[in-house]
Amino acid sequence: MKLLAGISSPADVKALDPEQLQKLAAEIRDFLVHKVSATGGHLGPNLGVVELTIALHKVFNSPEDPVIFDTSHQSYVHKILTGRHDQFDTLRQQGGLSGYTCRAESEHDWTESSHASAALSVADGLSKAAARRGKIGTKTIAVVGDGALTGGMCWEALNNIAADKNSNVVIVVNDNGRSYSPTIGGLADNLAQLRMQPFYDRVMEQGKSTLNSMGWVGRRTFDVMHAFKEGVKNTVITTEMFPELGMKYVGPVDGHNLKALENAFEYAQEYEGPLIVHVVTEKGRGYAPAEANTADLMHSTGVIDPRTGDPLSESGPSWTGVFSRAVIAAAEEREDIVAITAAMAGPTGLAAFGEKFPDRFYDVGIAEQHAVASAAGLALGGLHPVVAIYATFMNRAFDQVLMDVALTKLPVTFVLDRSGITGNDGASHNGVWDLSLLSIVPGIRIAAPRDGVQLEEQFAEALTVDDGPTVVRFPKGNLPEPIEAVEQLGDGVDVLRYADADDSEDTPSVLIVAVGSLAKEALVAAEELVADGCNVTVVDPRWVVPIAPSLVAMAADHDLVVTVEDGVMHGGVGALLAESLTSASIDVPVRHIAVPEKFLDHASRGQIMAELQLDAPGIIAQVTGWVAELTEPAES
Repeated sequence: MKLLAGISSPADVKALDPEQLQKLAAEIRDFLVHKVSATGGHLGPNLGVVELTIALHKVFNSPEDPVIFDTSHQSYVHKILTGRHDQFDTLRQQGGLSGYTCRAESEHDWTESSHASAALSVADGLSKAAARRGKIGTKTIAVVGDGALTGGMCWEALNNIAADKNSNVVIVVNDNGRSYSPTIGGLADNLAQLRMQPFYDRVMEQGKSTLNSMGWVGRRTFDVMHAFKEGVKNTVITTEMFPELGMKYVGPVDGHNLKALENAFEYAQEYEGPLIVHVVTEKGRGYAPAEANTADLMHSTGVIDPRTGDPLSESGPSWTGVFSRAVIAAAEEREDIVAITAAMAGPTGLAAFGEKFPDRFYDVGIAEQHAVASAAGLALGGLHPVVAIYATFMNRAFDQVLMDVALTKLPVTFVLDRSGITGNDGASHNGVWDLSLLSIVPGIRIAAPRDGVQLEEQFAEALTVDDGPTVVRFPKGNLPEPIEAVEQLGDGVDVLRYADADDSEDTPSVLIVAVGSLAKEALVAAEELVADGCNVTVVDPRWVVPIAPSLVAMAADHDLVVTVEDGVMHGGVGALLAESLTSASIDVPVRHIAVPEKFLDHASRGQIMAELQLDAPGIIAQVTGWVAELTEPAES
């Protein structure tokens, strides 16, 4: 019988002997490969933290000792060990397990946001709350790494944690991106073991006290000895990742050696005060296709063949691919074009740009605020930066867009990949807030292409703007078929379908304003609505912010205006259009089909679109109802 079948809580892990723990680690790796292959998900990061997570639950006492995973995409093993392994067939599926920690799933999950670099701040707060409530002896464990330490919030939190000597925070640095010299060998292991012994701490403290009591000579002697010790440590063990924080440092620890991990964590459990345990792991460990994937070690996959790692479904041309080619083409024509990514070169399409123009490409790590402020500096220096970021991560850099770019009217182009509803990655990965947030920035221009042809055109138009920021947003996934406009109006609005001219005046006329990729759904809906007796015009504003004057004029000629967008309703394009109509004293009813003010559970993009009635059947149903309200006779 497999050990995994008997694991329903951390208590079951604690009952296993060393040999059983090794067997459990092997079973979990096999389990991950087969389950994630079938559903898609973050495979590489979780293969790298198998032993690390087992050791955490072997030593600490979750949930009394909170375990917080930064970004939490590496929490699959944690889910397995806390009683959810029998639900992994539903991973990232509608109604199933989340791909991140989820408070509704388990008392062992403390956070939900999958945005990076926040775990240490949360841990700091939890630690202070525990102290305030008299919970003596509990530990708060933050597992941070996989790039998260490049984010500024981590260092802000470290500054506070290190300053609080009563803190109970154990910071486990999952270091899977830094190589160490093979010549370190046993000496480094011995030194790490030495620093984890209580007598070492006592000797160092007693020696310091004794020497300092001897006056100037003693203090000088201690300084020399301390410098020698630190010199040896820093020569043998590369610690440039961790400057002097005034915090106990343990490591590096082999992240795939269960005994070494247990020793380190047992030491951390007994140590009084904040502490860093530096654990070196290998992303994709134990799965040959992941280990051979040099690009990202299979960080995230779709459905794959578990034997080969090859994708089982073919993907067509993508939005990201079109942008990738467009930015390279622009840079070939203009030497002032530079590109910035926040640790997402591959996913945002900038990897190829970096290969072709390495001296014009900047990867700043998981630091969106810095990326935008740095782009402001590049623009001040006479360049035109292109900043490519997932739409959901752009939320973090709003202040920099407002105050560092827009206030000084700088030509920076922001390309927001995965805008709108993304689906399977859940609430914190949906990019539905960008329009509402960015539309309030004075002087900003926002484009929402409906297809690949428009993406190329609107990106090129954005690069011609030299008096303020521009945004080009597009969704996740494959490209729709191109949609040709019937006419492009003078201010850039595309008319995709005109109302039939020969319809009678008694036929209600509807103007559907379709934002971005929802143009296709709007056109399909329009044909059905026409068949049901409506007279429908469909337009694509192309540049959705600011509102085009021609859109306001067209609205005045219709009985009903309906906006369709994959952003939140409050402050979206529909709200902006309604404000413009009010300002122009145009009294035409405006209705919005958009994302409601709530966080969306994980499901496929298509499932969520249908649930929110953002697909063609949903548009038809809602417009039909609104038209019926318009044509109902007034009560006497």
